[in-house]
Amino acid sequence: MRVPLSWLREYVDLPATETGRDVQAKLVSAGLEVETVEHLGADLKGPLVVGQVLTIEELEGFKKPIRFCTVDVGTANGTGEPQEIVCGARNFAVGDKVVVVLPGAVLPGGFAIAARKTYGKTSHGMICSSDELGMGDDGTKGIIVLPPETEVGKDAIELLELVDEVLDIAVTANRGDCLSIRGVAREAAIAYGLPLRDPALIDVPAPNAFGYAVQVSDPMGCDRFTARTVTGLSPEARSPIWLKRRLQKVGMRPISLAVDITNYVMMELGQPLHAYDRSLVQGTIGVRRAGEGEQIVTLDGVTRKLHAEDLVITDDRGPIGLAGVMGGANTEIADVPQSGLHSTGETPLAVENGGNSTTDVIIEAAHFDAVAIARTARRHKLSSEASRRFERGVDPAAAAAAAQRTVDLLVLLAGGTADAGVTQIIAPSAPHTITVPANHPDKVAGVEYGRETVVRRLQEIGCDVYGQDELIVTVPSWRPDLVEANDLAEEVIRLEGYENLPSTLPKLPSGRGLTHRQRLHRRVGRALAGAGYVEAPNYPFISEQVFDQLGLDADDPARRVVKLTNPLNDEEPALRTSLLPGLLGALRRNDGRGSHDLALFETGLVFQPREEAGVAGHLPVDRRPTDEELAALNAVLPEQPRHVAAVLAGAREQAGWWGKGRPADWADAVEAGRAVAREAGAELIVRKGQYGPWHPGRCAEFVVVVDGAERVVGHAGELHPRVLKALGLPARTSAMELDLDVLESVGDDTPQAPSISTFPVATQDVALVVDTFVPHAEVEAALREGAGELLEGIRLFDVYVNEEQLGDGKKSLAYALRFRAGDRTLTVDEASAARDAAVALAGERTGAVLRG
Repeated sequence: MRVPLSWLREYVDLPATETGRDVQAKLVSAGLEVETVEHLGADLKGPLVVGQVLTIEELEGFKKPIRFCTVDVGTANGTGEPQEIVCGARNFAVGDKVVVVLPGAVLPGGFAIAARKTYGKTSHGMICSSDELGMGDDGTKGIIVLPPETEVGKDAIELLELVDEVLDIAVTANRGDCLSIRGVAREAAIAYGLPLRDPALIDVPAPNAFGYAVQVSDPMGCDRFTARTVTGLSPEARSPIWLKRRLQKVGMRPISLAVDITNYVMMELGQPLHAYDRSLVQGTIGVRRAGEGEQIVTLDGVTRKLHAEDLVITDDRGPIGLAGVMGGANTEIADVPQSGLHSTGETPLAVENGGNSTTDVIIEAAHFDAVAIARTARRHKLSSEASRRFERGVDPAAAAAAAQRTVDLLVLLAGGTADAGVTQIIAPSAPHTITVPANHPDKVAGVEYGRETVVRRLQEIGCDVYGQDELIVTVPSWRPDLVEANDLAEEVIRLEGYENLPSTLPKLPSGRGLTHRQRLHRRVGRALAGAGYVEAPNYPFISEQVFDQLGLDADDPARRVVKLTNPLNDEEPALRTSLLPGLLGALRRNDGRGSHDLALFETGLVFQPREEAGVAGHLPVDRRPTDEELAALNAVLPEQPRHVAAVLAGAREQAGWWGKGRPADWADAVEAGRAVAREAGAELIVRKGQYGPWHPGRCAEFVVVVDGAERVVGHAGELHPRVLKALGLPARTSAMELDLDVLESVGDDTPQAPSISTFPVATQDVALVVDTFVPHAEVEAALREGAGELLEGIRLFDVYVNEEQLGDGKKSLAYALRFRAGDRTLTVDEASAARDAAVALAGERTGAVLRG
């Protein structure tokens, strides 16, 4: 909602020194979200004056039409002589009054005006359009043509109200009253403690039997309908400048006088209106639900098939409007438009129809059910200014005042005559009352306001309040969002100032802290971050197409997904069963934006549907659910284990004066898995594997022992080239993923103090020749087991391949074995015996032989 400060001041006597920023601060403190304050004309500098076109000379020989004009600007140019100006617009003629900017002026955007030679002539200024003056779109796409009675030489900055401040307010769904100048003025008056001149407090004639015939068949959908008639409108009447400028400032385009008036009153009072051409309405106006399959052509020219729940306005022919959304084309007002065609809401379009213009109109001001209007607007995908207000709540008591205001303006500006007949249909209803303890806001806020403050604040927003300790509050008609005691408490608290609420942190009981799972989660994150990985959390939604891109088998369990009934994105309707799709997507985006050396990780939940699908029951809201009810609910939820994953691409170590650096490879992904296992205190078995997206020759399988049985908990390695191509990833991208919950269940992360021996270490190196396909992990495991308790550490320090020396299909693995005893210095024979035992077991299990 855009609110010009000049319009706001008509209803609240704000201090003259208050700026838009000051008003913004006050309204924000009162709970309204004022997003911006726009300073119209802040960089505009005159002279900018009214001129009259005296002559027009068409210049020939140019690619586009060019006119050389002389314009009378009075004495504004200091000489009184006509001003010579070159202009390319063609929507004005000799004798028209236009807006002229003279040399020395500055237009919005810092555009300085000076005399300059162009098209063989010297142009001393400009004839201006609305866009050039920052006025917004007026539909003309050309020069501003002013009314004939405008005085030549008059200051156009003041005439066109070019200098103003406009507050842009983001109105929440429960504050429909603030979708009007009246509503925002009420909030400003409360914030400043000033009286409000309510524009809805005007004299309204009582309903009588002479008004236009109206029949409401659905009082639940329409509980109030006011109809007024104005005759004898002048076809030549145009919207005055002040009316058009106010509409432009609130973001609406001027159309024609009748349309502009209905839009103006809607913005002023918040009551949407509709004007019908009386000569086109046949018989009684009715309000009813649509018949299934009925059709209507709305003002935007679209033929719409109606639904049985749609609320429609009818005459003897059938539907003539979608109630509260948009009128029908068969009763729209015909008028000579002043700025093209446009529809802002339920108000009609202005159209040319051979010079025949509407002279008699019926004004409708009604109140419709918010839910019905919201559903109709969404069903037909037709949001309008009218539907936005009705679905958020419109003051039903303002309908008669809005109709009267429209009638008054039509009589004043279009020379019409108000018909004596007044139709007003009101469904019986009682004011909404709420009983609330006087100290209820105190309890909600934790602040002692006192009864006097509570009553005063509620009265300021328009409530009638009675009672002492127990207050009986009658809610004003313009606040349908106030339905219970907590709503009233919120009003008191926001007006007293959210910033005045004490900030008191809860005190945690002693002995509580992070859970074991949370501590592990943090340790894993710190370990990976310390290894150079960057955490990249992703949304848990995926497309099932990604499983094909990852190369998963048709019967892979990861393809069984939980689908969302109402997904945020139709292209990603499923919950993830792996962290890799999101991480690989993040890696692709960063690589595409120039970051090629990447190492990302994520820890998060994956979602695995249960074998037997169940339906969750409804939990009670009037009490805490029992343990059995919670267990039944959890039993139908998908399994949600926590995984950890990492992806790498580009350089793992940068080149520099210290060396050549090296690229990231499959071994880094495997080491990331080992780092996670170390933090969990789990013994991780690493062996050759083959699964889904990984390269079959560069994939490691992670295994742990659970209850005496081996269980695969993840994979790591280089991704398959087909996967890289399908996902658009860099070459040699590597990845790792582990089930963190399983690691936690088998791990023992109890801190172990290192054992420090005073005896020296004995080091033995061995080089073993094995077949090329034998994994290093199997050789190391055999050496470790064969060496026995004296082995303190083992490290692979060389891999050598040479067909001439080792033979075809062979490789040499060189290990450094460290032996130490805790109670003595080992002899050479003891260390050698342990080494020989290790080599013997490795030879027995893997076929390894000592390199000779």
